[in-house]
Amino acid sequence: YDTVLIGFPIWWYTAPRIIETFLESYDFSGKQIAVFATSGGSGLGGTEADLQAVCKGSAKWLPGRLLPGRVREAEVAAWLSEINLEKK
Repeated sequence: YDTVLIGFPIWWYTAPRIIETFLESYDFSGKQIAVFATSGGSGLGGTEADLQAVCKGSAKWLPGRLLPGRVREAEVAAWLSEINLEKK
């Protein structure tokens, strides 16, 4: 895959440790990565920077997004459009 979307629930402004383990375990050189998180209250905080720091390889990081519990399809579509991943 050229683009990898990684989703997880955000816990106290950070991703679950298993997400870091995943990023440390594979070489993402030449890939694009975008993260999204679900939350009932926490924001992304420094999660994206933390994940970039442990990511193996030189990936291009796309802007991530926090998705609230009741996200609308239009919100997801707008984010995908912003990062040039809209459905063709």
